[in-house]
Amino acid sequence: MELKLKNKIVLVTGGAGIEGSIGHTLIFTLAKEGAIPIILDRNMRGMEYEKKLQQSIPKARFFQTDLSKPEEIKSSLEKVTEEFSGIDVIINNVGVNDGASLESSIEEFMNSIHLNLLSYYATVKYALPLLKKNKGNILNIGSKVAVTGQGGTSGYAASKGGVLALTREWAVDLIQYQIRCNALIIAESMTPAYQNWLDTLKDGTQKRKSIEEKIPFGNRMTTPQEIADMAMFIISEKSSHTTGQFIYVDGGYVHLDRALLK
Repeated sequence: MELKLKNKIVLVTGGAGIEGSIGHTLIFTLAKEGAIPIILDRNMRGMEYEKKLQQSIPKARFFQTDLSKPEEIKSSLEKVTEEFSGIDVIINNVGVNDGASLESSIEEFMNSIHLNLLSYYATVKYALPLLKKNKGNILNIGSKVAVTGQGGTSGYAASKGGVLALTREWAVDLIQYQIRCNALIIAESMTPAYQNWLDTLKDGTQKRKSIEEKIPFGNRMTTPQEIADMAMFIISEKSSHTTGQFIYVDGGYVHLDRALLK
């Protein structure tokens, strides 16, 4: 299927994750489709990714940005404006399940809100003039934690709940500019960060098995590539009349009958 993403300018927050992360997979999948990734991330790993991307997409760019700080987002978007006349897509992808719980400090809770929610708002706010020029669209990466809860992660859950609320709010706000806004909701995906967490557990292998047994479709976790592939479809013209939607890529984890489980 031709998604017609060639030469589309796609801003991705948190795009400089570890190789194999969702952010890393997103930017290189975009490049395969011929799109031009613009990466906002604080990790200097993004410089290495920029060089690799530019071998096939010369206009690909990385702007080092602490996404928990709105002033840095604003500064980076000013630089983007100097180089690009418009943006076709924003993928708000940055997110850390940081364990800011009811037992955490107010500061820790607010730090979680800043990174996982405020960064989404600030990115769209400062990129909106560029998005309006191209009548682009927004894809927010969400989490099942917003709708199921998890325990021990008040900051992340509140943030991701806010992300879903903003998705619907922006879908309404931006109809007048013909800008779509959707959210992709992820449950259990085997990323390097997820594996790092499993490695801290005494029974990490058994824990992974117990999680996978609870995923109805295939009793396996969603891959970052499956998430990226769905993202490509949602941001493309093939989804031109889809807005304000929460799309789950989770193997049926959230909604299907528990009777399906072994």
